[in-house]
Amino acid sequence: MAKLLLTGGLGYIGSHTCVGLMGKGYEVVIYDNLCDSDVAVKDAIEKITGKAVEFVGGDILDSELVDKVFAENKFDAVIHFAGLKAVGESVGKPLLYYENNVCGTVNLLGAMQKHGVKKIVFSSSACVYGKPASLPIFEDFPLAPTNPYGGTKVAIEKMLADLCVADKDFTAVSLRYFNPIGAHGSGLIGENPKDIPNNLAPYIAQTAAGIRPYLSIFGSDWETPDGTGVRDYIHVVDLAKGHVAALERVKKSGYHIFNLGTGKGVSVLELLHAYEKAVGKEIPYKFAPRRGGDIAVCYADCSKAKQQLKWTAKLDINEMCRSMVNYMNS
Repeated sequence: MAKLLLTGGLGYIGSHTCVGLMGKGYEVVIYDNLCDSDVAVKDAIEKITGKAVEFVGGDILDSELVDKVFAENKFDAVIHFAGLKAVGESVGKPLLYYENNVCGTVNLLGAMQKHGVKKIVFSSSACVYGKPASLPIFEDFPLAPTNPYGGTKVAIEKMLADLCVADKDFTAVSLRYFNPIGAHGSGLIGENPKDIPNNLAPYIAQTAAGIRPYLSIFGSDWETPDGTGVRDYIHVVDLAKGHVAALERVKKSGYHIFNLGTGKGVSVLELLHAYEKAVGKEIPYKFAPRRGGDIAVCYADCSKAKQQLKWTAKLDINEMCRSMVNYMNS
């Protein structure tokens, strides 16, 4: 069976994808600098799968170590999750984000070229679209990110597309995630930020658990049914299956792009109330001013992934919240 390198593989999405891949029989090597993950996740992956997973602690900016990992293994493909991802931090520290995300990817692709690895699945983001002119969002929409984090994703996507032009045997797949939430059914892995959460779902979960005093909802006057922002939330287990589908079903070389979402919008208040239902209690919240760079509504058209990858999201918002509660209580 194929051998894969997962950069950032102990992170939230990486760990769930690792479980999915190992369940399919893939041999996996995880490369992670643990800046927003924990080595204990490796033990959880092994407990879920019943199989050992090789872990290398390192940063993708360390070109010598990246090269060493490729020299010591014969990889069939790479799934690239590693990258800084806090939108707000990226606005204040743009150079940090471009150095880590873009320069780190240059190191990774250079090692792939040197060692003859010709396939990569890249963890991109719906934030590359910025404020869409219409909805739902299709893959051919203009790219107009509103923050440096999104800018790094666009830069990496362009780099992958250019590499596919230069090397006709190279295959690159960019998966543009919408809003991953939820946790593995075992309760052993989920989203557990080391610092104050940057994403809505873990903030709701931590507020419900008493770790945070209340949830701040940024804006109550958006042009949406209840005045709060609407996003396309996708269960992380469905998202992990999307990576497996991309790896297995994209056979043609060249550059490929897929949206991964549910195609349905859920407001902040709807998500909050779904979590309240799952946890069995009310969660305190306060409205706060809108944040710069936010948009009112964002949801995907995923018909391309359905047609070409034979993939669709199966799990709804209630299952997402139940799985989060299970993880927080484990």
